[in-house]
Amino acid sequence: MKFKLSLLLAFTIAALSLKDQAVVIDWKLLAKVEFVDQYFEDFEAWYLVPKFSDEVKALNGKKVIIKGYVIPLDVDGGQYALSAYPFSACFFCGGAGPESVMSLHFAEKPERFETDDYLNFVGTLQLNSEDVEDFNYILKDCKVLK
Repeated sequence: MKFKLSLLLAFTIAALSLKDQAVVIDWKLLAKVEFVDQYFEDFEAWYLVPKFSDEVKALNGKKVIIKGYVIPLDVDGGQYALSAYPFSACFFCGGAGPESVMSLHFAEKPERFETDDYLNFVGTLQLNSEDVEDFNYILKDCKVLK
């Protein structure tokens, strides 16, 4: 009987710890999105609004790990983006789409990163289809994995 209780306790602890584990994702998965034009009166402009696939929607609010190229936005302010491609081919400078970049919102002020540092990050993925002043993918409370 003690063995069965110990085994049950071990399985329960394992299941609870799995709940907090991060899922490794890649840019190929995040590319499963379509975009439609939508007019935003506040900005008097048209913007591409994402329609996320069910597979991507299932990741919303989940802890994930993703690897990409760091793009500095405001180094002194600790604002960075993560891109599927190096700066020369990223969403800002190349022909990549908005599904190939995400905001990095750090839990604490990050170390200083260089353009095109290729790093793994962990954080909570947030899908964004409403705030046109941020990217469609946001990695909240993130940190670099060394």
